[in-house]
Amino acid sequence: VITQTNYSRERFHWPKRSLGQNVAVFRSQNFSVEAQLIFIRRMKTLSHWSQATVKLRPRGRGFHLVTTEVIAAVPELDQFAIGMLQVFIQHTSAGLTLNENAEADVRGGRATAANQLCPESSPFIHTCEGPDDMPAHVKASLFGSSVLIPIREGRLALGTLQGIYLCEHRDRASGRSL
Repeated sequence: VITQTNYSRERFHWPKRSLGQNVAVFRSQNFSVEAQLIFIRRMKTLSHWSQATVKLRPRGRGFHLVTTEVIAAVPELDQFAIGMLQVFIQHTSAGLTLNENAEADVRGGRATAANQLCPESSPFIHTCEGPDDMPAHVKASLFGSSVLIPIREGRLALGTLQGIYLCEHRDRASGRSL
């Protein structure tokens, strides 16, 4: 904790609370320029990045909840007091979305809506990889290739009923990489 008379680097320490809470405490005080510089240097040393690849097993067409698999791939998540988790899919015929994870029939409803938006019966020219390929590219563009989720106190700050979904648009896709 920094005080007016206790701002030297040797005595500078952080109590066990989130970075956001420490920033709030710091801003509520009237500190010297030197103390502010020490604080800023300390903030820079707290910057932390982590990257992982998640290999998902093959799944059929549909919307598949993958929140647990994503969290398992980032075991150091609990070390982040505040941050952002970006999940990116490295494929062009599948997408990612955040949506309700409580009711299974919601997943089916999303699949029905996606298939109505872009049916396989549309007159596509690109058909060499099968009739589900071009519609899969279009649907993947509509849903997007990434999601960005806030991290708060070592956990994903998802809404009560939110989950991360793989939007698989191919009938028989290979495993996907996030």
